[in-house]
Amino acid sequence: METETVTEKSLRRNLYRVLRKTGVTRENICLTASFYEDLNFDNIDWTIFTHYLEGIFNIKVNDDELNSFANVNDTLLYLRGELVYSTN
Repeated sequence: METETVTEKSLRRNLYRVLRKTGVTRENICLTASFYEDLNFDNIDWTIFTHYLEGIFNIKVNDDELNSFANVNDTLLYLRGELVYSTN
């Protein structure tokens, strides 16, 4: 798998872009937002989220990893581990 260097700002911006494509409003996006309780994700939302997450970040997320995402910050932490991270 190819990795690319990303900045924190770019990482968050692209993650929030994925969430927006899933139908989440800007007002509801925050790091502590729970996918189930705050964002009301259902199976269709997860499918759309996974599609855009994999496409935008050029990664493959398996079901076990996806099931570990309880909130937006969990996804951000996962992405930091998958991509080469730069503090620039």
